[in-house]
Amino acid sequence: MKVHVEIDCTPEEARAFMGLPDLTKAQAAYSESMEKAMRGVSNPDQLQELARSMAPMGQAGLKMFQAFMEGSAGNMGRAKGTGSETKSGD
Repeated sequence: MKVHVEIDCTPEEARAFMGLPDLTKAQAAYSESMEKAMRGVSNPDQLQELARSMAPMGQAGLKMFQAFMEGSAGNMGRAKGTGSETKSGD
């Protein structure tokens, strides 16, 4: 048996329904600070240094995030590969 549920709502309504906080003000403040920081960047070396200084835990944080993303991509690929198996009794 399959049941499909379709919900038509805005992202704001979905956030409120799920009890998640409204982060639009924080997003605006973060975007503004990033814009200000990027105004002073004129070459790739400055951009790389800016990215290192803003990353949580510096270079180690960037490497952990990269490993996490690569692991997630690998897991998704394996999950898609197993989707063709059939169940008996359907």
